[in-house]
Amino acid sequence: MTNKIAKPFLKWAGGKTQLINDIERILPQDLIKTKFTYIEPFIGSGAVLFRILNDFPHLEKAVINDVNEDLINTYKSIASNPGELISILEILQNEFHALEGDEESKKYYYYQKRALYNSRTQEQTGQAALFIFLNRTCFNGLYRVNRKNEYNVPMGGYRKPTICDKENIMAVSRALQKVEMLCGDFEQTLDYANKRSLFYFDPPYKPLSETSSFNSYAKDEFNDNEQVRLRNFCSKLDTLNHTWILSNSDVKGKNESDNFFDDLYADFNIQRVEARRSINSNSEKRGTLTELLITNQTNDQVFVK
Repeated sequence: MTNKIAKPFLKWAGGKTQLINDIERILPQDLIKTKFTYIEPFIGSGAVLFRILNDFPHLEKAVINDVNEDLINTYKSIASNPGELISILEILQNEFHALEGDEESKKYYYYQKRALYNSRTQEQTGQAALFIFLNRTCFNGLYRVNRKNEYNVPMGGYRKPTICDKENIMAVSRALQKVEMLCGDFEQTLDYANKRSLFYFDPPYKPLSETSSFNSYAKDEFNDNEQVRLRNFCSKLDTLNHTWILSNSDVKGKNESDNFFDDLYADFNIQRVEARRSINSNSEKRGTLTELLITNQTNDQVFVK
């Protein structure tokens, strides 16, 4: 029996599944054809990570990091204890699906589990199961917390969402065996780099408007000062001869006079690629927009269509 290919186990606002082909086009060919280390300091749902793990046999190891402790805990639980995690998720799925047709009971169940998650009283695997349950049943896979670090996303409108994808969890568990997992500031990942390292950055995006901000991803906001600090870190990597790729929102596409990223990354290679906007309460405001792919590779190193 052929092993199932691992894919992201979370729905994720800003997930990179739709941009994966654009990102793969600018991967440094000279690096990925031999042994290399892949480092992702803002892991999120890991769409690029899983593509790298699945498609590049020369990968020696991967290092992932995130400031979201519960997210990293979930990755660790899948890697080390997938069987128990699946058992808990199957119970949550069966209980939630049994409430189909009774909207009030479904809401009560969802908010009860959300409160339990926020209590932080569960052991590691139980907390990870609640993380996945909330992700699969909340509004649009959004992760948002308040200043008290309490998850506060309302329930979504899915009838019978897949909460326990047993085959994929096992595939992800196998894939994660060569992955080192960190929780903390993105700058700590430099300690894990070697001479053949590739960094991919997918930070909380700069909002396109005051009402489109989904960057309350942790209790401390990833604001413009943090965006500048990240650019400074990328510049440091460049001086150390590490290759990096970064994605972010194209604020100039929304406002022609907004040169925030064009000025910030003026010394590097900036490309604009099409993406879909799917998170908006007004369906008419969903659609295609451009996002940025930035790299310290030169034009003759970047492989494009």
